[in-house]
Amino acid sequence: MYRVIKGIKKVMFHRVAYLLVAFLLQIALIIGVLLGFQAYFVVFYGFSILLSIAVVIWVINKNIHPEYKLVWVIPILLFPIFGGLFYLMMAQNRISRNARRKMGHLMEKSGEVLPKNMEIPKKMDETNRDAANQIRYINDFGLYPPYKKTQTYYLETGERKFEKLIEKLHEAEKFIFLEYFIIAEGKLWNKILDILKQKVKEGVDVRVIYDDVGCMLTLPKNYHLTLEAMGIKTCVFNPVIPVLSSLHNNRDHRKIAVIDGKVAFTGGINIGDEYINVYEKHGHWKDSSVMIQGEGVWSFTVMFLSLWDYLRDEVEGFLPFKNKYSKEELQKLEKEPGVVQPFFDSPLDGETVGENVYLNLITKAKKTICITTPYLILDHGMLTAITSAAKSGVDVRIITPHIPDKWYVHKVTRSYYGMLINSGVKIYEYTPGFIHSKTFIVDDEYGVVGTINMDYRSLYLHFECGVWMHEASSLEAMKADFFETLGKCHQVEFREVSGASWPRVLGRSVLRLFSPWM
Repeated sequence: MYRVIKGIKKVMFHRVAYLLVAFLLQIALIIGVLLGFQAYFVVFYGFSILLSIAVVIWVINKNIHPEYKLVWVIPILLFPIFGGLFYLMMAQNRISRNARRKMGHLMEKSGEVLPKNMEIPKKMDETNRDAANQIRYINDFGLYPPYKKTQTYYLETGERKFEKLIEKLHEAEKFIFLEYFIIAEGKLWNKILDILKQKVKEGVDVRVIYDDVGCMLTLPKNYHLTLEAMGIKTCVFNPVIPVLSSLHNNRDHRKIAVIDGKVAFTGGINIGDEYINVYEKHGHWKDSSVMIQGEGVWSFTVMFLSLWDYLRDEVEGFLPFKNKYSKEELQKLEKEPGVVQPFFDSPLDGETVGENVYLNLITKAKKTICITTPYLILDHGMLTAITSAAKSGVDVRIITPHIPDKWYVHKVTRSYYGMLINSGVKIYEYTPGFIHSKTFIVDDEYGVVGTINMDYRSLYLHFECGVWMHEASSLEAMKADFFETLGKCHQVEFREVSGASWPRVLGRSVLRLFSPWM
């Protein structure tokens, strides 16, 4: 009984409970104020209808995806008295001009310290124009250049990733930068934290960025103050305040670790015990990451420092954090094949870099497309690209989870199976549990490992990052892992999805309609 009471108290006094109560009170207050105008019913009703009509016209003419337009137009038309007002309050991206200007300035500063390296696509124009054009796109709109002299190591599980990360953390001599959407207290974080505290004592510059929403249920309130007291410089991305606002939609979904400017990690893996299967949260957790060494690490160093300065409202020199390679090291790195290009996607610039990187790979594919993704919520453009590739004879294979982390998102994912399978796409579900990796392998020639899910939030609302690779040595390991994972999957047949009962089909259809909110 004591444990039950203690559990209830913990839930009642948790920060999430306070926020939920605050949001509900604000909604109730707004509705109460509006209903208070009933004495002026005709005027109020007429004004509300006109406002909702104006908002619908505005939404229809905005330069946003049709799916996002639809998900707002329908509720506004169904509830015209409140719909227009709620859209103006909740759907608008109210990032201030000052914030955009500050981020723009930091991007310009990043461009000044990043190498141009545009001789790489020039040399590729004659042999592979498709690859050269993709490199140019990422350079111009993903803001980061291509690199030779960069080693890539594909890490096929969370266990492998953290084995290497901990090894590299122990070797740190100058600085450690960690940026994660989720950091969860537990065995893994405690082990990392012990290393960070020791490195602080050794004079290493240790910095941590974590997302406030991502860590709301995994870290205590004001945990950044705890870390600061240990000497670990800490920033909390977009702290949640108890005010209804669309700004809460913009999250830092990146996972970046940089050590001494010599090595960097990114991929789908956050810091939590479930990522190394210390305990089963949704069955066996399958994830992946990539470690890079060499000149390409500089892009991740700049990527981290740009966001750090944005959050701290500081301006510091980036160049002191750039690693200087010896002649021998450069000679060794010159033997590495292929091109490596880290990239960054921001919701502040209006350019959907992550989606366009994926679309470029899909539309240029000639033989094979292998995708792993935890969520498969496709807009019309992405759905058309994938089905067109399969119809054209490209072998398209997609692995999704069998055990979901969010049941409603999984139902939306499954709602796409019928159309995809009917077009020739092969769909597999990872039967041991949940697959969280976000990888693309195309024609055994291109690969992407990153943080970008195939859903609306990742593609349009979050800060994301990834590594685009062409003929890099790690592609072979990526392909081997993909086909090994296929051996643990169930291939979904068309008859399994075509025979669903009408209530299930209806439920999935309704959820799919509102998928941009998920």
